[in-house]
Amino acid sequence: MSAFDLIVIGGGPGGYVAAIRAAQLGLSVACIEGRGALGGTCLNVGCIPSKALLTSSAKFAELKHLSSHGVSVEGASLDLGAMMGRKDKVVGDLTKGIAFLFKKNGVEHIEGWASIPAPGQVKVGDDVYEAKNILIATGSEPTPLPGVEIDEVDVVSSTGALKLDRVPDHLVVIGAGVIGLELGQVWARLGAKVTVVEYLDRILPGIDGEIAKLSQRALSKRGLKFQLGRALKSIDKTDAGLSLTVDRVGKDNEETIEADKVLIAIGRRPVTRGLGLDDLGVAVNARGFIEVDGAFQTSVPGIYAIGDCVPGPMLAHKAEEDGVACVETLAGQHGHVDYNTVPGVVYTDPEVASVGLTEEALKEAGTDYFSGKFTFMANSRARSTGETDGAVKVLASPEGTILGAHICGAHGGDLIAELVLAMTKGATVEEVARTCHAHPALGEAVKEACLDALGRAIHA
Repeated sequence: MSAFDLIVIGGGPGGYVAAIRAAQLGLSVACIEGRGALGGTCLNVGCIPSKALLTSSAKFAELKHLSSHGVSVEGASLDLGAMMGRKDKVVGDLTKGIAFLFKKNGVEHIEGWASIPAPGQVKVGDDVYEAKNILIATGSEPTPLPGVEIDEVDVVSSTGALKLDRVPDHLVVIGAGVIGLELGQVWARLGAKVTVVEYLDRILPGIDGEIAKLSQRALSKRGLKFQLGRALKSIDKTDAGLSLTVDRVGKDNEETIEADKVLIAIGRRPVTRGLGLDDLGVAVNARGFIEVDGAFQTSVPGIYAIGDCVPGPMLAHKAEEDGVACVETLAGQHGHVDYNTVPGVVYTDPEVASVGLTEEALKEAGTDYFSGKFTFMANSRARSTGETDGAVKVLASPEGTILGAHICGAHGGDLIAELVLAMTKGATVEEVARTCHAHPALGEAVKEACLDALGRAIHA
């Protein structure tokens, strides 16, 4: 029976990063993954393939808008098979990279589905492994919609939407969150009519409301149609395709939408089944998340959990931070994650990025604050590239401490890093405003938003 200091169950961003960091700290480590390749949902059927398709589809869509640059493109055509092939190669190269990192750092990779028959033991098939500590990093999966069968052919989850073999005539997306908007825009760029149906009266729940409105306006300009405040009642298959019945929330007013593909993107749920947690007595909350303490330990000593299967933002980079903090604590160091400074990004065009508190949250809490905003329309670099939709918004305490920062705009996912660092280090809007930013650059919008919060914006 093989024995390890740590066995990690799950080879996604949280699991594989935790395994590598633990090995760096001198622990003997094994990582068990049931999927055929390392990287978890994010790398195989989530973050990475979706970004590959977002990039490819953006290049295709851009061909239609080059005339203003003096460039004429005629006869451009879509080779969807080649696009999907590129996406698969990106994924394959990165999964091989993780396997290489495991070998480099001495992490043993065990293939198969794991269960925990007893504390200190992990079973894979007929083999049982011993470990001083067990780390559960089993991630999440798409949340199903009651009464709707996802066959991954006509009605698909995010996994199916990443491998359609043709461009739909009409794709209906159920859910106006991150996944629905990103994948909806991929197929809209490639020529599909895309309708987004959302139960709430707004898109991107959890994002600052003003920024979400800027995003919706920009996405509407790019062809997405929104039906907000509507609940899906049923999906019926017809000779012509699919017939959806939706109901206006709070009103007895049914509508019918005809489509040939439907994407269900209403969120994700933790994956913990099959591990034997009930028999072990591991506490799980009503939503299925494993309950952990400040050191990521579950209710059973020696068993830990991180990432999407514990409460908190379901984000790959949050899972990575969890994993590093957990194993550093196990190794006697001081592992810590500041969840107030975990950013979130929506990789639509324009991108949406956020960190910290929204204006709605500050108002609800009765917190004193002041705000600053700067539009990309007034940014010279954005004007030169033609990417002028959106704005940077900062929220600060009366003392100038940054409480939240929100961006809708080109490269927002990169621009937010400056504000994450500022919040992490306790920098004020005054300090960010007095930091010299290169010109011309999109990052100047961050500086100008901070200047605006101080009442002295230069270009607004």
